[in-house]
Amino acid sequence: MLRSVLQYASWFSVALRDSRLRTVLRSHARPVDPAGEPLDTLVPAALGALAGHLRKAQDSGPDRGLGSFHLVQGWGGSYPETTGYLVPTMLAMARRLGDDDLRKRALAAADWLVSIQRPDGGWQGGRVGEDRPSVVFNTAQVVRGLMAVHDADGGAGYMKAAERACEWILRVQEPDGSWAGHNFLGVRRVYDTYVSAPLLHMAERTGRNAFREAALRNLRWVLSRQQPNGWFADADNTVKHNARPITHTIAYTVDGLLECHLRTGDRQWLDAAIRPAQAMLDEYGRIGLLRGRYNAQWHGTEAAITTGCAQFAIVWARLHRLTGDPRWQQGCEGMVRWLVAIQRRSAAGPDPMHGAVTGSFPFWGRYEKFACPNWAQKYFADALLCTEGQLPRH
Repeated sequence: MLRSVLQYASWFSVALRDSRLRTVLRSHARPVDPAGEPLDTLVPAALGALAGHLRKAQDSGPDRGLGSFHLVQGWGGSYPETTGYLVPTMLAMARRLGDDDLRKRALAAADWLVSIQRPDGGWQGGRVGEDRPSVVFNTAQVVRGLMAVHDADGGAGYMKAAERACEWILRVQEPDGSWAGHNFLGVRRVYDTYVSAPLLHMAERTGRNAFREAALRNLRWVLSRQQPNGWFADADNTVKHNARPITHTIAYTVDGLLECHLRTGDRQWLDAAIRPAQAMLDEYGRIGLLRGRYNAQWHGTEAAITTGCAQFAIVWARLHRLTGDPRWQQGCEGMVRWLVAIQRRSAAGPDPMHGAVTGSFPFWGRYEKFACPNWAQKYFADALLCTEGQLPRH
């Protein structure tokens, strides 16, 4: 606790002395109304600014991965996991914007990821330079990127690397269908539905039924952790706060279930996703955004986490596609309008922030405080595209 307080004090001291950061601080100190312009104007402008930020994220380090910007500490090292699932987003943005440079950057990021694949078939946890062991969740997100770039480029090496990664994921799966020893913190978590989804996709592509069976074992374990009101136990990316998980990991869980329903046609995965998605849509209807954490009674606390907000916009867009209920799309569009409103598109603030959203709103919220994590940008971009009917494919 003391360490956190001292860190906050230090970073606020820097922000108050910097005129650019004071501008951002003032803008985050008051509520923000959703952007009111037509979406066909908002979306391309927001995507264009966001593409500029992603270019800076890729150019910030010595490799072709993407880092994240911190308002006080500057750019961090490339993050293989998030670079992996940014690849399909960058390709989709490139198609929407007619931006060939962004397409080439996505291919370069994928080539870099292949070059750092571990001998066991996985990808490391954390950022480059931290030398962490291979992690199941992180590896599966790189698989998403490799499938997308294979579709865009046709190179056989991408699928070979993805298949080797999936083989390793299967080797380290627990008998009950979860993953523990080779996952973050060494604990079982329900958000590994977001691992099962690319496994199902790879099963379709390779014809390897073992990938499918591993995904289904995991999904059955996940459903054993769900309460009647839709809330999931073991959904947080910490041990300390596991009783009130963040929206980011709740949304991973729900979106993974929806992807798995789309891959299998099995209604039980859809039904399991609808209950938490509805709880979040109801909350959005009450307060106009989402809190950062939710306990087993769906009581929310802490500042809004932009990543989780964007992810639930995507979830709601998927459910609109599946059900035709307009309330889901209304929720998606409303949330996207709020995210656009907090995006830094003016000349005010540090230049590397331009086009980005911060990890929390306000930026001194507990999650990714004082930072613009690149995974928030990924889901913001995906949510923007969802308003035009372009749902994520990988």
